Amino acid sequence: MSASDETPSEPSHRGRAVVIGGGLAGMLAAAALSGSVDEITVIEQDALPAGPEPRRNLPQARHAHILWSGGAEAMEQLLPGVTRGWLAAGAHRIPLTSGMVALSPQGWYRRWRDSHYLISCGRDLLDATVRDLVLALPGVTLLDSTRVLSLEGDASRVTGARVRTADGTERVLQADLAVDASGRGTHTRQWLDALGVPAAREEVVDPGVVYASRVFRSPAGDQPFPVVNVQANPRMMEPGRTAVVLPIEAGQWLVTLSGTRGVRPTSAPDAFGPFALQARHPVVGDLIADAEPLGEVATFANNASRRHFFEKVKQWPEGYVALGDSVAVYNPVYGHGMSVAAQGALALRETLAAHGVTARGLARRVQLAVARPVGTAWMLAGQDIFYPGATARRPRLTERVLGRCVDRLMRTSTGSYTVATALTDVMTLSTPVTRLARPRVLLATLAGPRRPQLTDPPLTGRELALAKGAQKTP
Repeated sequence: MSASDETPSEPSHRGRAVVIGGGLAGMLAAAALSGSVDEITVIEQDALPAGPEPRRNLPQARHAHILWSGGAEAMEQLLPGVTRGWLAAGAHRIPLTSGMVALSPQGWYRRWRDSHYLISCGRDLLDATVRDLVLALPGVTLLDSTRVLSLEGDASRVTGARVRTADGTERVLQADLAVDASGRGTHTRQWLDALGVPAAREEVVDPGVVYASRVFRSPAGDQPFPVVNVQANPRMMEPGRTAVVLPIEAGQWLVTLSGTRGVRPTSAPDAFGPFALQARHPVVGDLIADAEPLGEVATFANNASRRHFFEKVKQWPEGYVALGDSVAVYNPVYGHGMSVAAQGALALRETLAAHGVTARGLARRVQLAVARPVGTAWMLAGQDIFYPGATARRPRLTERVLGRCVDRLMRTSTGSYTVATALTDVMTLSTPVTRLARPRVLLATLAGPRRPQLTDPPLTGRELALAKGAQKTP
């Protein structure tokens, strides 16, 4: 490979990029591109709102979204000041693990001294803050109410995209780099098939999860309250229920329930509280028993985990990159989708800065870099394979062994600060999964929990009072 392939050139015009998708991943991709190309066109099929309002093609926005510190810090690198913007708009920065009460598959986590954090707010607020910052960047143009019909180019190089605008006009947008951030409804495979690009291997895990969410007035008012998260245990080989309380802006709680095949929640208001009480612990149901609902119950059912191994395609075309949900989607209970998208966009920026937009092999380098956070999140979501009917095959030996290792880590973390912190490092996508293989962590895991397991949720006296006696706001 020549030096010109490795070193970015500095022409007067540094290139043009299109980003397919104007959601969170697409906006982060545009931020990543802004330092390396002069013109960035973001193509979005929705008419995007001017503020934190719902989007027609983002129905999952009404459900709980957790932005772990690993994702928040990636976004902050891409968009300095975005965290300040979230907090000014009413989001919460919740410390971990003191600010979370969580029942893992292997028992209650303790509220250890803090090592990480999460950003908690409604998805519309989070997206709008990012969108405003990105659209203010030089060279970024939004083309909304516009649909991508196909990619331009051939199997060796993508040269742009053919689009149809709201008035029915079709045209081709030429680009040195096209980034697919079109989300879980992406047409990536069809577009690449049409160009003759070899198909990527795909894995699907579908435990049949359905989500139901409702907003409540917080019984705590504006006072801090922890995230409360009751997880299911896939290893029990039976349908699983989860229940989460997420404190969000405006003195509200966003409560999200989920159930796998056989115990799915519905949109019936009268069934919401009873379903929460039937989770592995009734704490969420207790918390909302007398809380005031502020809206109807929203449901969402398109939750199969799916991963495309684009990084394995050796004949990957130049000029084309996929990231975010276009590469992989996960059971939302793990809260990794937004953080993986952010880290993928950061990988895009770093690879562009090192090699330049026209470097040979750039797209494949980016796809390999994007696969690293995707792989971590996919491994962490791998326990879903043990739910009945999640796959057409039985779990492989390697998956069963890995499942046992994860069980051991989780159980030890309920009584070991060393293991709990290492696991939180990985769960928040702050460090690679290799963090769990360090000698100190391995030895602590083998030794097992240093403290006995908790038998009840580790709530404070004030929190317990709310759980037992919340009163409706008159």
